[in-house]
Amino acid sequence: MHDRTIAELGAALERGECSSVELTRSTLKAIEQATELNAFITLTPETAMAEAAAADAARARGEAGPLTGVPIAHKDIFCTEGTRTSCASRMLDGFVPPYDAFVVSQLRAAGAVSVGKTNMDEFAMGSSNETSWYGPVRNPWDIGTVPGGSSGGSAAAVAARLVPGATGTDTGGSIRQPAALTGISGLKPTYGRVSRYGMIAFASSLDQAGPMATTAEDLAILLQAMAGFDRRDSTCVDRPVPDYRAALGDGGLRGLRVGLPREYFEADGVDSEVTRAVEAAVDALREAGAEIRGISLPNTSLAVPVYYVIAPAEASSNLSRFDGVRYGHRCDDPADLEDLYKRSRGEGFGEEVKRRIMVGTYALSAGYYDAYYLKAQQVRRMIRDDFARAFDEVDVIAGPTAPSTAFALGAKSDDPVQMYLSDIFTIAVNLAGLPALSVPAGFGGGRPVGLQLIGNHFDEARLLGAAHGYQQLTDWHTRRPSLEG
Repeated sequence: MHDRTIAELGAALERGECSSVELTRSTLKAIEQATELNAFITLTPETAMAEAAAADAARARGEAGPLTGVPIAHKDIFCTEGTRTSCASRMLDGFVPPYDAFVVSQLRAAGAVSVGKTNMDEFAMGSSNETSWYGPVRNPWDIGTVPGGSSGGSAAAVAARLVPGATGTDTGGSIRQPAALTGISGLKPTYGRVSRYGMIAFASSLDQAGPMATTAEDLAILLQAMAGFDRRDSTCVDRPVPDYRAALGDGGLRGLRVGLPREYFEADGVDSEVTRAVEAAVDALREAGAEIRGISLPNTSLAVPVYYVIAPAEASSNLSRFDGVRYGHRCDDPADLEDLYKRSRGEGFGEEVKRRIMVGTYALSAGYYDAYYLKAQQVRRMIRDDFARAFDEVDVIAGPTAPSTAFALGAKSDDPVQMYLSDIFTIAVNLAGLPALSVPAGFGGGRPVGLQLIGNHFDEARLLGAAHGYQQLTDWHTRRPSLEG
């Protein structure tokens, strides 16, 4: 059963081939046997089995939906009532929220069974899942390599078929980049499509929750449950949620206008194997009837420096609440209030989090705000305008998700700039608030390559349809690792 997609598992449960209790028990066993991946921080077997039993009862009453009884996992950035929510940080190691995040409550209402919380980069800051207080996650395709970050635990769990789907968050590529490096599908929705309520903040104007699974069809099923208006999030947009699964149609791609940004295909530092795989994917789209057009996104090169001013600035503000007073890590025997603040934050945060707090605080400081933060926001608008002009000509934009395949653990740990460049093709999407996804598009040196598709605002249905159409032409999404490496 562990090779099946969410859609297939839902159908199997409906036919009575298995019960949710049996499926959940098997899922928990598989997770416990895959400890070498370090994909999970917390398992919740008791609540999972209770939810599975409730799902079976709902199905017996004829009240089942496509997710009823299907096991999933949540990134440990989503608050879950009564379950530790750590953000992979010592700062929140013992934090147990008294409420559920919107995403968690939506998926629970849809009947999904949560089996636990997945590992991640600390406070979602990283591109390799090596900054976690609980140790790095390992890529199931080669356990000597990284799975990408920050949603690396969710990506590894889905890639290894421990769970058929999981939640992630994407601030600068943290769903799409790990999806690419582990050979799965991952979607970053339009900013405001999914409520951020109960999702511990990194950079509030960039963060967005999204689904991770093996296929575009499964992404559509998960997004259907996750999306919706929530008045508790002032940035959540009140507009109808389409039937994403129905919008997949028959997978036809004829007439789809696909834009290829020259800046993505002429960029320095992109592995030749990645380029070949992405070009082959574009050829497949062309042969299926898509219209391929060259476009330009002239301010692409500015996305990384703009992001690394805005994101750390917002992180500096958001993480100021963790001061050792109200909740979170508190140092032992502080001499005074100043000592409490300094040692609690110094002990509670890891090196990457501290680095970004310091950069962000500097960018917001008197005398530098206009030169850095304000200027970055102005350039951000230019990047958004580039995309707006492009979508006057095309329906979706295609390119690489990441410049390389999975790299070795520790290979970039001492070079933050090289680590930041792992997100060179994903960051601009967050700055513009657009939806984008990554789907498997081949291999380079035995490691997965991802194809990124970018859509216009709130055009997830078309985006998912294009990805689904591509997956009808290829079988990359059906490949699974052997857990050897």
